[in-house]
Amino acid sequence: MQNKSSSKNLRFFPQLLLLLVLIALLYRFGDTWLRRILLYLSTAAWARNLMSNFPLAKRVSKRFVAGETIDDAMRITQSLNDRGMHVTLDFLGESVSKNSEAEAARDEILRLLDRINDDKPDATVSVKLSQLGLKLDPNQTYANIRAIVSRAKEYNNRVRIDMEDSAVVDVTLDIFRRLRFEENFDNVGIVVQSYLYRTTKDVKELVDSGANVRLCKGAYMEPADVAYPSKKDVDISYVRLMQMMLDDDARKNGVYLGVATHDEKMIEATKLFSVENGIDPSEFEFQMI
Repeated sequence: MQNKSSSKNLRFFPQLLLLLVLIALLYRFGDTWLRRILLYLSTAAWARNLMSNFPLAKRVSKRFVAGETIDDAMRITQSLNDRGMHVTLDFLGESVSKNSEAEAARDEILRLLDRINDDKPDATVSVKLSQLGLKLDPNQTYANIRAIVSRAKEYNNRVRIDMEDSAVVDVTLDIFRRLRFEENFDNVGIVVQSYLYRTTKDVKELVDSGANVRLCKGAYMEPADVAYPSKKDVDISYVRLMQMMLDDDARKNGVYLGVATHDEKMIEATKLFSVENGIDPSEFEFQMI
């Protein structure tokens, strides 16, 4: 007679097999397939169920996901604080299909901010606008993100708006500028992606306005007329943008840069630039998942 644990594991065997096939494709075709795989898995209900219920997958995902509850998030945040790290928390999810889902996400993020204020860990939050309804109703999305930024402001905390695919860059930047410069929320930051051609122009504007910026490479699948297709060019762009946001004029304007990467070459390039230009380590930070 099969026990319940064995039966449960067998139920997930087809999904595990598919996951192994995807890994094999990644090994064969490189980072382009990695991007495709991760984007697919981010929206696949079966993948979420697999990560939540299959023991091996759950152990792997725990390296990157703090847990399924705010209690989990607080516990992991404190452990990272104890190791000398600041933390930004992201309530996972994007591209909701109903206004009620956007409102539920808003309310969960507000609860997260309440809990951070109560427990006092060293933590901020990051937010994806598509999770707050960007592709349904930009006006309602603005009301949702404004409520989050306003609550964070009450608590002397910060919110960073994540960047998503190229189709929503303009509206995302517009919402950030409205919050930051029209309503004077000085506790809101923005993310830019080095793989987009347009980002050099966007960064020039953000430098002039003294924004708080996270620089990442970008993970969405974009056409070659929108984004650099090769990693080499993405890396060159990353270093150039990092230098733009760490130069004297940018820092005098109040730019604060989060260098978000696991790429050791990008990290070393940032360290070298900061040493050569006498930049104090307190004037920027490294970020990673």
